[in-house]
Amino acid sequence: MSQMAMAPIKTAPKDADTVNHKLLVQGAFVRQLMAGVYTYLPFGLIVLKKIEQVVREEMNAIGSEEILMPLLHPAEIWKKSGGWDHVDVLFKLQSRGKKDYALAQSEEEVVTPLMREFIQSYKSLPASVYHINWKFRDELRSKSGILRGREFYMKDMYSFHADQADFDKYYEVAKKAYLKIFDRLGLTAKVTEASGGGFSEKISYEFEVLTDAGEANILYCEECVFCVNTDDIKTHQEGDKCPKCAKGKLKAAKASEVGNVFDLGQKYSKAFEMGVATKSGEKIFPVMGCYGIGISRTMGVIVEKYHDDKGIIWPANIAPFRISLISLEGGEEKAGEIYEMLTGKGVEVLWDDRDISAGAKFGDADLIGNPYRVVVGKRSLEQGGVEVKKRDEGETKIVKVDDLLTHITP
Repeated sequence: MSQMAMAPIKTAPKDADTVNHKLLVQGAFVRQLMAGVYTYLPFGLIVLKKIEQVVREEMNAIGSEEILMPLLHPAEIWKKSGGWDHVDVLFKLQSRGKKDYALAQSEEEVVTPLMREFIQSYKSLPASVYHINWKFRDELRSKSGILRGREFYMKDMYSFHADQADFDKYYEVAKKAYLKIFDRLGLTAKVTEASGGGFSEKISYEFEVLTDAGEANILYCEECVFCVNTDDIKTHQEGDKCPKCAKGKLKAAKASEVGNVFDLGQKYSKAFEMGVATKSGEKIFPVMGCYGIGISRTMGVIVEKYHDDKGIIWPANIAPFRISLISLEGGEEKAGEIYEMLTGKGVEVLWDDRDISAGAKFGDADLIGNPYRVVVGKRSLEQGGVEVKKRDEGETKIVKVDDLLTHITP
């Protein structure tokens, strides 16, 4: 059964207004069901899960525990927090029994009463849990491919603390973990001051990646780490002296938000009566933090950053496969042997064994964007090996089959 049953296509969607929308559809990574809602095809699901695993590893590394929370919420919990009437992007629905429900756009209303059961004493603080699942937001205008969806894949982490100082300490730990995640994914994220939106009256922090397809307008300093979202905070202008280092001038740019942190204070712990006994017997309400990473959006941002006029150029650690193996006339049998050899050694291989032209296979390999292309045909075998080319380089070379593994190491 061919791995290329869901093959790339030549024509981009007519409504594709961003690089990620165009290339992810053409490369057979996703298909759009309706505005803001996508099916992830085999190649796309592999990439999504690899990004998810990077996020999971770093959340585990800072002591957070993974749980899985419901996506269908009773209206009562949203009314208790005040979100039912004030969160304008909340999807609401009603059952046949006339009961009101909401689809999860976040999980504060679920996680707070859940953790109240397990945190009844100061001895259980601090605590942190995270959840990776689909989210839903009733966006008036869903656009930019998978950068802004009505249904999207996201990691939410929630932390609980005895006081503000402990939250501030954990925020620094989480910030380092976030920056490490984005670095592992090949992205440079700027920690950006923004408003707390409907979650908090305090300043929040967004993790923004510079990209022309971004919806956020930011000002950043090239001399230090200062960065601010000017859609939310309008106290600075382009060309102003940096308020942090006083050396550089603020530069305007477009950016995409790939993560965020909200200091929730005691908003939800008080709303859900999450009282915790201190050592003296006094009752306190934990300070909470919320930490999000848009996994599907991050995938789209990576495409915006890593592509050329031929297609996607995936970072090696999240590419759907290490190798695009192409068999041409006279090389079919040898290609099968190479496929068995490589997969037997744990190398991820996409074997294009379709009966189409060599040029079409080469074009599809470039579009899909795996790190290496290996071509097996009569001509290469007569030259003593197979043809190897890195996706981000123009040079091809003939490599002996026995030496192939040494030439495809990331």
